[in-house]
Amino acid sequence: MLDNLKKILNEDQDPKAIEKITSKLSNLLMSNEEIGYIAVQKKPAVTILPDSIVVTNKRIILCKPKNLGLSMEFIDYDWDDIAASFVKEGILGADFTFSTKSDLTHTVDYLPKNQARKLYTYAKEQLDLLKNPMLNVPIVNSKMAEDTAFEEVDDTDPIEEMETEEVTSFTEIVPATIYTSYEEPTAEIATLTEKGLGDLSQDELFAKLQNYKKLLDNGLILQGEYDTFKKEILGYM
Repeated sequence: MLDNLKKILNEDQDPKAIEKITSKLSNLLMSNEEIGYIAVQKKPAVTILPDSIVVTNKRIILCKPKNLGLSMEFIDYDWDDIAASFVKEGILGADFTFSTKSDLTHTVDYLPKNQARKLYTYAKEQLDLLKNPMLNVPIVNSKMAEDTAFEEVDDTDPIEEMETEEVTSFTEIVPATIYTSYEEPTAEIATLTEKGLGDLSQDELFAKLQNYKKLLDNGLILQGEYDTFKKEILGYM
């Protein structure tokens, strides 16, 4: 607030009037509410009790002295209620006017032209923010945004390597149900798994070898395993 007030006082403001207004407003401001600008009437004749208008990031506040300056009347309007704002400059000053969505119009006249322009600019910025909320999003440093966009984060868990164990038995890697899940064998081939190789006929041994070849072609057993089975079967043929 102090920085804003210093800026205001550098624009032909009456320090006593500004100090009086801010002291009255100190207990009226809401949380996260900041004064954006204050404009005070400056009539051609001596103005003992000037009206003033205060704009904050929350609302417009009209300040009118009452009871010979012993008290102050405050009338405020949220930015959501403001429909538009206008400035009309004349020879002796400028008028700042704003209208509400309920068709009420308020004017503060005899404002210094520079103050009226600053008042209008701030009001326009607040109304633009209401129409385009994204304008209120802070701009991120482009270099920082670029670094963040291309930063790769590896959040995957490391894969633990496990020692493999050589499998020498066909039943350890291929369950008996593999025959029915891949291709429905005939009753004759299904019976082959229940017999020893020495009990099989030549046709049965050949059928068994063909079955292993199908498993190899479909990646269900390894080439080394197939060669072992093939060698064993051929020993009985």
